[in-house]
Amino acid sequence: MHFARKGAVRTLAAAAIGFMCAFGASAHSVTVAVGTTFSTLDPYDAPDGMTRICAKSIYEGLFTFDKNLKLVPELAESYSVSPDGLVYTMKLKKGVKFHDGTDFTSAAVKANFDRLLNPENHLGRISIFNFIAKVEAPDPETAVFTLKHPMAGFVRRLATTTPQMICPSYLEKYGKDKKLAQLACGTGPYLFESFSPTEGLRVKKNPNYRVKGLPKLDGIHFIPVVENSTRAAMLRTGEAQFVTPMPLELIKSLQDDPSIVIQTTPSVMSRYLSINTTAAPFNNPKVREAINYAINKEAFCKVAYAGFAVPAEGVMPSMLPGYEKLGPWPYNPQKARELLKEAGYPQGFSTVLWSGYSNSTSAKALQFIQQQLRQVGIKVETKLLEPGVRASDVYGVQNPKDAKHRLYYIGWSDATLDPDFTLRPVLDSRAAPPNFMNTAYYSNPEFDRRLDEAMVETDEAKRAEIYREAQKIVWKDAPWAFLAYEMATAGASRHLKNFTIRADSAFDFYEAEWVD
Repeated sequence: MHFARKGAVRTLAAAAIGFMCAFGASAHSVTVAVGTTFSTLDPYDAPDGMTRICAKSIYEGLFTFDKNLKLVPELAESYSVSPDGLVYTMKLKKGVKFHDGTDFTSAAVKANFDRLLNPENHLGRISIFNFIAKVEAPDPETAVFTLKHPMAGFVRRLATTTPQMICPSYLEKYGKDKKLAQLACGTGPYLFESFSPTEGLRVKKNPNYRVKGLPKLDGIHFIPVVENSTRAAMLRTGEAQFVTPMPLELIKSLQDDPSIVIQTTPSVMSRYLSINTTAAPFNNPKVREAINYAINKEAFCKVAYAGFAVPAEGVMPSMLPGYEKLGPWPYNPQKARELLKEAGYPQGFSTVLWSGYSNSTSAKALQFIQQQLRQVGIKVETKLLEPGVRASDVYGVQNPKDAKHRLYYIGWSDATLDPDFTLRPVLDSRAAPPNFMNTAYYSNPEFDRRLDEAMVETDEAKRAEIYREAQKIVWKDAPWAFLAYEMATAGASRHLKNFTIRADSAFDFYEAEWVD
């Protein structure tokens, strides 16, 4: 997560006012303040989810998730799968136009995926789809995907914010020189106006959108406002009509404001303490168990998240297929001290506790964890990491022996809403840095085998059972201290309807409208 200086935030607030004036102060044009800075508008290269979420105003994919996280077709009409699970044949919707006036056809699908899968283009999201062998366009209304191996969650992965359909004319003009970082042309309900990572994304109504009656807003200005109090103030004064996430410590004070509607929903964002299992004393499972027993999860949710979180009862979110309820780990400091004694640390030990974020909520989380661990004899020195340091000192480490983190507070939210990409990037032994985000350097061949088995299993019931067994393995091994799932939060003007936060912390604004 990146953070702007206060002066930049004030500039953004002024820009929001200017945006409303530019639209003639129309109530049908809204400003949306989000808590992170933006990266690149190119959905195939954007490392952060928020930029891709906002770009969904312009872009559409073959599939998407609705506000209830149900998989639904978007530019696809239907699909079929070959018996061996390797060939997916997509039938496309007819009569769809790109913003440049050209027709959306299977050739556009092929062009977008060919660009992504070409390693010479160095697109950051290629690893999410590198199991695709080829994409063919046998006729304008049919796209055929051939996979290298079965991938049961393939269609769910197509519904994420990465595989969006960019105008072929833009791919041809700007696809190789990174200009798509600043420009956009898709099939979506809004047209691109302007973009910069610091000032945000401006879009206006697409008068020729394929769905009659949509969009209902004249325009949207998405702006990054990283300072909690500034986002809340913009909502209170009307400078912004939608804000996410809400500053947790300010929600209660805003709930009584009749002009504001506070939105909260259980989310898929897991917060956990990654434990470096390769370094002593954490290579001893009793020490990892002791850490889990030492932390009061209920109190953690109240102190760090002002009550807008729930204790983690499993390895992955409850709304995912194959979820297994396993906890939470009970709070038992006496048991923690006994385990430390059995592990050879009757007096405890000293170590370091890092956070992958430098915001105020994470600071509270670290202070709470520090206090809890101190009670059982584990003394920790805390450090909040800035993005650049996090990238180099945690994810850029080439060899586990060189890793200096021991306890690492971090989170994970999977946009595919599929168990494979919920578990694999953060727990598969092959996903350790620098490959991905298994910062615990957790390695259990049986767990890895279960992941691989589930990935190619096309029977959903069998696949879910495999994931249940995989979760039990992780829970027993305790490579993490399983802490909480936070609530997704937002605040909106009471006049703004159908603009809602989702469980994946994205927001649905497809049918958003202003009601006086």
